[in-house]
Amino acid sequence: MTQFFTIAIDGPAGAGKGTLARRLADHYRLNLLDTGLTYRAVAYALLRLGLPLDNVSAAETAARQVDLAKLDRAVLSAHAVGEAASKIAVFPTVRRILVEKQRDFARTPPGAVLDGRDIGTVVCPDADIKLYVTASAEVRAQRRLAEIESIGGTANFAEILADIQRRDERDMGRTDSPLKPAADAHLLDTSEMAIEAAFLAAMSVIDDVLAKRNKA
Repeated sequence: MTQFFTIAIDGPAGAGKGTLARRLADHYRLNLLDTGLTYRAVAYALLRLGLPLDNVSAAETAARQVDLAKLDRAVLSAHAVGEAASKIAVFPTVRRILVEKQRDFARTPPGAVLDGRDIGTVVCPDADIKLYVTASAEVRAQRRLAEIESIGGTANFAEILADIQRRDERDMGRTDSPLKPAADAHLLDTSEMAIEAAFLAAMSVIDDVLAKRNKA
């Protein structure tokens, strides 16, 4: 690998990109960043302080204070934090602050796997590998329901589906850095694909790029 090697993984919530990113980072011994957690960290800071989510100035301040080394997934994975984060993520100034932090992370040797919504298009447009991981909204809702039930919780499939569709609409419809595949991204539709199959498909793409680079 060169001084740093970047794998950008984009896609909607529940498509499996987070699990895939963790597997790839471990396999290729790269740093890992779930960029969604950076937005969740900003939202969590506002919620904790009791500040309104439309307070752009407070969100900017919180974004500047986000420490990428101290993102607590257990705390930030709460559903309410995710809902708040998708509202914070529409602020262009907040996005710019966090994108710079994410770029700095990507440039740290030996490189990184970053997963999010705008990695291949905005954060790391020159990434060595770009993957766009997707699945139908219905499949993603079913996965979310199974996840909740596996830890003893209860939920309504129709409500989960509506929530996913709302989030997709927000992510894809925002004017600043909308969710969309990069022109040169490799598409992975996991609707009927287990994580192992998605992992092997991604590895095939990455290994091909690495092999060509080593021959150059």
